[in-house]
Order: sequence, then C-alpha cells, then structure tokens
Amino acid sequence: MLKATRRIAVVGASADPRRPSFGVFRTLVSAGYDCVPVNPNCDAVLGVTAFGSLAEAVDATGPFDLIDVFRRPELCVPHAREAVDALAHVLWLQLGVVNWEAARIAHEGGLEVVMDRCTAIELGRIGGRGEVTDVR
Repeated sequence: MLKATRRIAVVGASADPRRPSFGVFRTLVSAGYDCVPVNPNCDAVLGVTAFGSLAEAVDATGPFDLIDVFRRPELCVPHAREAVDALAHVLWLQLGVVNWEAARIAHEGGLEVVMDRCTAIELGRIGGRGEVTDVR
C-alpha cells in the first residue's frame, strides 16, 4: 500500500518538532512522498503550506492517494467522510487511533482502511522509498 502511494495528506500535521506528527511528516517527505499538511492551526510544516481542511488541500493541490490522520479517535468520523469525498484510496489512522465508525464510512466509500499503525514505522518495515529518518 505505501509503495503504491505517491501523495499523502497528513491531517493533524504539526509544525512543532516535539510532536509525533511532525516527525512522521518529515520521515514521509524524506522518503520521497509528496505530503501536504492539513491543520487549521498552522501555516506550514517544513516549509509546505498547510490547509485548514482536506477539501481545501485537494482544491489547491490535487487529489491524494492516502489520508494519514493524527487526531483523537472521537474526531475521526468527519475525516473519514472527507477522505471519501476527496476520492482518496486509503484512510490511515495513526498509532493509537481506532474508530470503527470512521473505518466503516471509509470502507463503504471504497477506501482501504488502516488503523492503529504508524506510516513511518510501516515504511521502515517494508524498506521504505528512501532513507527513513527518526520519527521523533
């Protein structure tokens, strides 16, 4: 799945280097993925313009293969709907994030669903698309 992915929207990406979402964003970018941060509370992550919503990111930059979500589980249902509306291929809920309603919505919308897994860790397991950096 990650080897077939080119574009990733990182929902909840942070510009704070202490946050896991920053480390994962950095890792994905360094591995060669075209990543776009989605976070209404920041302007950019690693120099990449952030968007307030997934719909805004799609309108401005085009479609995404994978939607990587760094949000609390109870906040994931709207992101699943956005991922379906955006015609993404995969809804990926990060390590520690499990929401069965969001998974159902995405699955019924034709998306593959991954929950409770870290994209950066999985990238390292499959050999990555380039050098994988520390996710912290």
